Amino acid sequence: MIRSADDAWMAGDAYEAYMGRWSRMVARTFVEWLNPKPFADWIEIGCGTGALTATICDLCEPHSVVACDPSVPFIEHARRSLPDDRVRFVVGGVEALPSQSGGFDMAVSALVLNFLPDPQSVIRSMAGRLRKGGAVAGYVWDYSDGMLPLRVFWEQAVALDPGASALDEGARFPLCRQSALETVWRDAGLSDVETRPLEIATYFATFEEYWSPFLLGTGPAPGYVASLAPDHRDSLRDRIMSRLPTGPDGSIQLRARAWAARGIII
Repeated sequence: MIRSADDAWMAGDAYEAYMGRWSRMVARTFVEWLNPKPFADWIEIGCGTGALTATICDLCEPHSVVACDPSVPFIEHARRSLPDDRVRFVVGGVEALPSQSGGFDMAVSALVLNFLPDPQSVIRSMAGRLRKGGAVAGYVWDYSDGMLPLRVFWEQAVALDPGASALDEGARFPLCRQSALETVWRDAGLSDVETRPLEIATYFATFEEYWSPFLLGTGPAPGYVASLAPDHRDSLRDRIMSRLPTGPDGSIQLRARAWAARGIII
């Protein structure tokens, strides 16, 4: 992924434990909605650990995929996880997106645009890599209302520490709403713009399965937890545990929603 320098995004394995499994689930829903033609050439911006890349390879019969991210650990993780001759992983950010002769058919981005200072310019750059008739598509978590595993976390973090509100993705990322995402796509000059929600169910067998990824330091919420004194961290843990909906067997199931958009180059 291509993210703000203020957020802690380092280890690929830690990201997989924190958000990777849900990223893979929502990637499948996104690709099924796109319903792309087979044998297309793809470029992916902010590929992270390769959740969307792997889904494209599994479901779309791509001719090629160029997947880029500025995080060396994430790219290394993705290369280990997806040894596919159709895929080329590139370390690089939005300031120098890869290109190829003749352009790409699809330019996509997963769960990253909200972390960028100027997402509209990135959408324009993605569109500039496409052939005529190509599509730009992407999606972001609905942090304000629909990403409940994080919504519960931040509500309790702010209750204990009002200063944590400055880190809450729901407040930081106004892009993560349907109307805002649609506006970015239209203002970037794309045609036939569509948006839709992508919903999945997140399941945790135990509270510890929910909580342990917050202790790994990768991502805004884990980065915040890492900054806390032990007694404050324990208080936050206890507050969250008491407020999560828990089944008779101790399991927890929470809805997670992303918003997706796509548009065409004419």
